[in-house]
Amino acid sequence: MADGTLKVGTITTSSGSGTITIGQSGETINIPTGATITGAVANTPYFKAGITTQSLPYNTITKITYSNEITDTAGAYDPTTNYRFTVPVGEGGTYHIGAWYRAGTGTDITAFEIYLYKNGSIQTEDIAAQSMSYSYNSVGMFGVITLADGDYLECYAKQASVAGSYDIGYSNEGRFFGYKLIGV
Repeated sequence: MADGTLKVGTITTSSGSGTITIGQSGETINIPTGATITGAVANTPYFKAGITTQSLPYNTITKITYSNEITDTAGAYDPTTNYRFTVPVGEGGTYHIGAWYRAGTGTDITAFEIYLYKNGSIQTEDIAAQSMSYSYNSVGMFGVITLADGDYLECYAKQASVAGSYDIGYSNEGRFFGYKLIGV
């Protein structure tokens, strides 16, 4: 069929196994707006968790307790005990990871930071983090990281503004999220 439309419910090989090729080198495969892609091509697993207000002590690296699980396709995020994402068996690969929180003080402050930890150690390679120094601002980090089955990720924060504690997660604003990149 040349320059026509093929309408089918299911495409399979005649043998029930093998390779089905759609298009050829140099062509573009178009997925129309409003269509949903499911199965192995979806960026899964993915998770997103939110924060409730949490107090950060002065000059101490403290785990962020993103305790409000918003979505978790593989049940791989623990919002109650460890506040961490653990890569499920068979899901190792390249992931896009991000996290942020909002400082909850109306006073100008300095030196709020965020860190990503992988398997209990700070992860600095390929992760872009920022610190901030103004009132009610957000601090965040994001990046692409290679993870193996069973690796786990956690977020930590530190404030070195003035002695005492400051709240983060102001108005429950903050997220920790990630998803596996397909085809990387």
